[in-house]
Amino acid sequence: MTEDEFDAFYTATFPRLTGQLSAFTGDHGEAQDVVQEAFVRAWNRRKDFLADEAPEAWIRTVAMRLAVSRWRRARRWLELVRRTPPPESTPGPGPDRTALVAALRQLPKAQRMAIVLHHLCDLSVEQVASETGAPVGTVKARLSRGRAALAKHLAVDEAAGGAARKEDGRV
Repeated sequence: MTEDEFDAFYTATFPRLTGQLSAFTGDHGEAQDVVQEAFVRAWNRRKDFLADEAPEAWIRTVAMRLAVSRWRRARRWLELVRRTPPPESTPGPGPDRTALVAALRQLPKAQRMAIVLHHLCDLSVEQVASETGAPVGTVKARLSRGRAALAKHLAVDEAAGGAARKEDGRV
């Protein structure tokens, strides 16, 4: 089958096959997908495709097998999901973590990057310098300034929280 003959065959049979597979699968989009996949497989053997006695039947058979395979895979996945217990609920971040993240957001980007890489990712000063492309002395300065700024921000947050607790009588 030449490319032009295959194109004509595709144009003539795709809508009919899609309708048939749509009735089989109950899903028009799924039917289009499996018929298209069957045509892709037929394209690879188009040279001897007319030698087959019923090329449309071959496409339909391949498409139906693809649809059944997809259905079986989906069913196995659903069974697996049903057998797997839902994850335990994870509590949200505590007030200390929320305050730390808010304070980190107030730092300049370079200081925030140095603090996070050094203190949260456990990188050495040299590794931070390598990651950021900054000299070691600059990283040390950023860490020092960042820690000082964090201390101020967290002290202000703590003082505000303490004042709120005193007003509520929750000391």
